[in-house]
Amino acid sequence: MAIKKTVFIWFFSFLSLCTFAQTGEIYVGKQSNKAQRDGSAGAPFLTLQDALRQAREWRRIQDPRMQRGITIWVGDGVYVPPQTILIRPEDSGTAESPTWIKGLGKEAIFSGGVTIAGWQPLKGEKRLDAAVAKHVVVAEAPQVGGKYFPFRQLWVGSRKAIRAESHDDAHLPRIINWNFSRQAAIVPNVFPKFAFKAGMEFFIHQWWAIAQLRIREAVVTKDSITLLFHEPEGKIQNEHPWPKPWLSKEHGNSAFRLVNALEFLDQPGEWFLDEDQHKVYYYKRPDEQLNQLNVVVPYLETILRMQGTLESPVRHVYIEGLQFQHSSWLRPHDYGHVALQAGMYFLDAYKLTPPGTADKTGLENQAWLGRPEAAVVLSHTAHTKISACRFSHLAATGIDYREANLQDTLIANLFQDIGGSGILLGQFSDEQVEAHLPFQPSDQRILTDGLVVQNNLVQDIGNEDWGTVGIGAGFVRNVSIEHNELLDLPYTGISLGWGWTPTVNSMRNNRVLYNRITRYGRYMYDVAGIYTLSAQPGTKIQYNVIDSIYRSPYAHIPDHWFYLYTDEGSAYMNVSNNWFPSNKILKNANGPSVEWTNNGPDVDPKVVKQAGIQETYADLLSAKRPIAAATEINTYVPFTKPVFFQIYDPQQQLSAAAIKNFFVRQGADISQIFHWKHYTVLMTSDEMGKKLASAWVASYPAIAYKLFNDLFYTFDRTDFGGEKPKETDFVLLTAQLLDDRNKQEAYYRAHKEQFKKWPEVASGFCRAGFDEVLVYRNGRQLMLYISFPKGQDFKRIDQLTTKDNPKVVEWNRLMGSYQEGIPGTGKDETWIFYKQ
Repeated sequence: MAIKKTVFIWFFSFLSLCTFAQTGEIYVGKQSNKAQRDGSAGAPFLTLQDALRQAREWRRIQDPRMQRGITIWVGDGVYVPPQTILIRPEDSGTAESPTWIKGLGKEAIFSGGVTIAGWQPLKGEKRLDAAVAKHVVVAEAPQVGGKYFPFRQLWVGSRKAIRAESHDDAHLPRIINWNFSRQAAIVPNVFPKFAFKAGMEFFIHQWWAIAQLRIREAVVTKDSITLLFHEPEGKIQNEHPWPKPWLSKEHGNSAFRLVNALEFLDQPGEWFLDEDQHKVYYYKRPDEQLNQLNVVVPYLETILRMQGTLESPVRHVYIEGLQFQHSSWLRPHDYGHVALQAGMYFLDAYKLTPPGTADKTGLENQAWLGRPEAAVVLSHTAHTKISACRFSHLAATGIDYREANLQDTLIANLFQDIGGSGILLGQFSDEQVEAHLPFQPSDQRILTDGLVVQNNLVQDIGNEDWGTVGIGAGFVRNVSIEHNELLDLPYTGISLGWGWTPTVNSMRNNRVLYNRITRYGRYMYDVAGIYTLSAQPGTKIQYNVIDSIYRSPYAHIPDHWFYLYTDEGSAYMNVSNNWFPSNKILKNANGPSVEWTNNGPDVDPKVVKQAGIQETYADLLSAKRPIAAATEINTYVPFTKPVFFQIYDPQQQLSAAAIKNFFVRQGADISQIFHWKHYTVLMTSDEMGKKLASAWVASYPAIAYKLFNDLFYTFDRTDFGGEKPKETDFVLLTAQLLDDRNKQEAYYRAHKEQFKKWPEVASGFCRAGFDEVLVYRNGRQLMLYISFPKGQDFKRIDQLTTKDNPKVVEWNRLMGSYQEGIPGTGKDETWIFYKQ
């Protein structure tokens, strides 16, 4: 009997322990009938912070309820924390006893925003046109803690409103000039009744990044306005060399707009905050009713932060099924925003004279960078997991794994309507360290290592900072970025690596596999679906699908876009079996051992089917938004002929060695450099020629250059039954057309009709044995390339073109009447030869 009683008591105790082990549950909810909330299902805590405290206490006292883990269930509703929610090392779980934070339904929302109520029709406002004013409503600005606060975003329901601006995204005007000595922008006066108001800002498109500058002063003339800016952004904007305002007669100067003045409130969906009078103005959209406006503005820059230490990281915390909305980011409001790349902003930057640093002898600029804030930030974490969450209506980055993240997982999340990057991984540049230095920490625990980013949908990010990226990874190792889908991006899809250096550093063994990237490069070029930087031994970029780049209305060079782009210092990586519709790639200043294998349109169609979000997570795809009806997508026809980059320096401001060093810094092959007097010509590829053009403008704006890639005449011997020689030599000549529009048109017309009306010319080329004859133009100047079998004497074979062929003599005489020598030629000189 005693034995049976002991067994019964033991069995009862075992059941009790099992029950406790399975009921480690804490509830958070908006509704409860009980005055005292204890975290039970019937009396849930009001805040996640209280639930975390309860879980922390269970772990501290080793409560049996935490034995198999703790689940914090969050009911549907909007939760507005008064400060950033902090998950500490003491909140950590273990592999056997993790801490889960889960949504009970699908609408558990953590908002960093504040609601604006009390909207009234606008009355008696003379600063607005009456036709506009009748659609505008006004409310008192919100307060937090009894104080007014600034904000730069506003959402009406689920729709983002637009901060009052002079021009919308699709119709930006272009600057007239940039005065670097005065640190001033000169813009056209295209603003009706313009009057400068304190608080106005200047937004400018700069190659692959944007800048937002606070205007200090505006000097108005009849046709133009000179804008001067506050510090620190005024000096930074003028001293940093990359990227800078673009000035180009060929493709147009940098696009811009003015922002943040009541007078710019002229379109439905725009808003303005009067910080002095504490009023918010909103121009209602046609389908919005005053009594139905649900307006939210952001207050918190970071909604949730997991923050451990090197010795005590946050471990085994899993977040599932929550939403994060309405984050803020105020650095542009306080200091302006001048970005280098991927949204990282300058703290200081200037050009080096002479160039060169210990790590990079050709480096011509230095920069120290800051990093935007994020709605969710993880630092010093291990084995955490964030899944099935939604990140939307955010001012800057969605989620940021900032440093010391070990084997964390980000899976099956949605990122939409985000002002900056969707996802950032690992360290980029510390604020104290120059941005081009390789990162090799003495304590490897600081690295983001083994992170898995998988099956996430990233869409409509970078809608404020156009230079941000879908997924950006800095100095990371063993990271897997797999089966994600990214679309509707202003710039690059996936950016992997940092530092612009071939020096082996902390990056290695990263994987970018089976991602689908479409509709990218909406505004910024020098862009790719997948972009890499610096040495990354063991890294693989494979089985990705990249397609459909937007036709950017403001691209500094309209053709300077790519499907894959291994940029400066990229080294020791394998790029293979990636599908894209044509072979438009760029390998720029790469280090050793970048293996390119089987990329482009001929990749196995199975890759196309397997890329993107996997079937298990296909429900995410229902959240995709359709493409706008007026969207233009770029197409590409490869240009396979050589192009020529010419420098004309009659004042001899640069030595031949300095010019060669410039080419080397840009990653160009310098085996084909040619000279004549004060002219230097490099024969290169079309993509490299365009890169050299943009780099030259930034480096030496006072020294003239021309890019010859406008090929208007081609003779190819194979078109006339000839065979391609195994090896060729060539000559390179130049002249220019007379400054007479009629004669120029006659010259071009004659070449267009030559094969039909002057067939003897082609016969002469065949007799001479010419392989190709290519004629390029840039303005009035012509560049002539003639190739022929290796070992032949050009002067001798050239005479064969006119032998017994009087029509060629007539042709040459006629063409000579349209031509003259370039600057520097003698009185009787027309065509001159460049010498290698």
